[in-house]
Parts: sequence; C-alpha cells; structure tokens
Amino acid sequence: MMLKKFIGATLGLALVAGSVQAADKMRISLQLPLKSHLGQNLLVFEKEVEARTKGAVDVEIYDSAQLYKDKEVPAAVGSGAIEAGVASLTRYVGDAPVVDVFYMPFLLNSEAKVRAAVAEGSVVRTTIEKEVAKTGGEILYWQAYGGAILLSKGGPIRTPADMKGKKARVFGKTLGDFVKAAGGAPTLISGSEQYLAYQRGTVDIGMTGVSGVKSRKLWEVMDTITVTNHADIEFVVVVNTKWWNSLSKDTRGHIRDAAKVAQENVRDAVSQIEADAYAAAKANGMQVVELSEKELDAWKAVSQPVYDSYLKATGDLGKKIIDAAAGN
Repeated sequence: MMLKKFIGATLGLALVAGSVQAADKMRISLQLPLKSHLGQNLLVFEKEVEARTKGAVDVEIYDSAQLYKDKEVPAAVGSGAIEAGVASLTRYVGDAPVVDVFYMPFLLNSEAKVRAAVAEGSVVRTTIEKEVAKTGGEILYWQAYGGAILLSKGGPIRTPADMKGKKARVFGKTLGDFVKAAGGAPTLISGSEQYLAYQRGTVDIGMTGVSGVKSRKLWEVMDTITVTNHADIEFVVVVNTKWWNSLSKDTRGHIRDAAKVAQENVRDAVSQIEADAYAAAKANGMQVVELSEKELDAWKAVSQPVYDSYLKATGDLGKKIIDAAAGN
C-alpha cells in the first residue's frame, strides 16, 4: 500500500514538473571580457530580463569570444546559430555600408552629436537598423563604447607623418581607409586578438577605445595613448529575427524594456568609464597625449578621401545619413 502511494506521488510530481514550461534560452556572444563595461552592461540586461519575465527567459552570456569572434557574430546571429550577440557596428559594413557613418573621421566629435545620432527615431539610427535587419538579425539596443584612440610604443602618433609607413590595427573598413589616407597600412584584427598582435609586433600602432585598454590590460604591450577621438565606437546587441518573432508579444515587450534600461545605463556611464580607464592607464605607466588644434587639423586635412569612399559605397542614403549626423 505504501509503495503504491509512493509511486503515485512520484508520478504526480513528474506530471507537475512536465507541465512547467521550460525557459526560453537567450545566449549572448560577447568578444570582450565580462569585466569590461560592455560585459557589466550585459549583466544589467540579464538581471532586468530575468526579473521582468519572472524567469521565463534565461539569459546566458558567453564572454571573451568563447563562442564567436566579433567578426563572426553577424553571421552567427543572422543564421540562428545563436539567439543574440554583441558586435561592433562596423562588422555590418559588408551588408550595410551606411553603418560606418560612426567611423567617418571627426564627424561625431561631441557627446551631443553622438546622442542625437543614436536617439531612438533619429534618421541615423532608423536608417541603420533597417539595413541591419536585412541580415536576419535586428538591433535590440546600442552599447556606447567611447571615442577611438591610437596606441603605440616609444612615443605618440601626433600627426599623419607619424603614421606613414607603419602598420596599424583597425576593426573596420572605413577606419582602414582613414589609416591609408594618413599614409599607414591598415591590418584588420579582432578585438580579442589585439593583445597578441601588439605583443608580437604584428602591427606598430593600435586603434581601440580607451576602456579596452583597461579591460584587456593593453598597457602590458603598449606604452602610449594618443587621444585623437577620430571616431565614435558603437556596439550593438543583435537578436536573431526568427527567434525574436517566436517569442510572445508580452515577452518581447519585457525584453525591450530591459534593453532600454541597459542602453541608458551604459550611455550615461561612458564618460566616467573613459575617465577611469585613462586614470588606470596612467597608473600603469602609460603616457596619455592630448593633441593641439593644429595637430588635429592635420588629421582632418587628410581625411577627405575617407568621405569620398563612403559616399561612393552608400550613394544618396549615405549622404542623407552624413547630413543628419552632422546636424545639417
């Protein structure tokens, strides 16, 4: 009799357990370490999603390029190999050339211009999101990364003359065009591989955001930062369209709300994040060099071919988005 009761109770528990719907998994690939500010921002997003959906969506973060390098993320998300990923916006330039408006030299050279460009409903953001959506993935939210800087050993890169004949790490086509215009030789290297590239001397000059110097401890392989801020680096959290559409309307709403919280969190914090990174770089022996107006003008003077190349690749759509970014 006791055995029958035990079997009955066990079967009952099994039926109850089987009736509970399994959580939807949302795996996110990230090329940066979890301790980076983008990694910490994903933790904010994860907490918000799981709280708002009451555990119906289980967010899993795979940092430090465990699953995919940044250049592989667009295809992985677009194909549905993974539900979501974080990618530098420029990784979409092959399918959507307009994205590189953020890497046009000195175009978005103030926080006000950047905020206007990334604001929901803006011409810049709306145009880019429509183009990226054609890849099978859509932008859930934007992650601010800060301004682009140059890294070197043995002295700063003050003018294009200092770039001439040297190999420079870049992370996008337009940034490569900028290096060429200055007389250098661009080499496309993933973020997760740049430490070794600097250590081995694969390139002479680095290009990244200053927060990456801190999260990747690049002071161990480079000794000088030149503050050019020649481009605004944006990352985007992209979700697979088919997976996204398979979720209920309520679930998508909760995830969007969580994304807005995370997006505002990182945008509001980026100035302090950069200040902390510069302080950490100095504390670890790096020289931080600010450029004069005359030196910045020298960089701007060689940049016109970059604009010409962008407009040739993007046509009227490119002109529209550049004008909008410039505030014209």
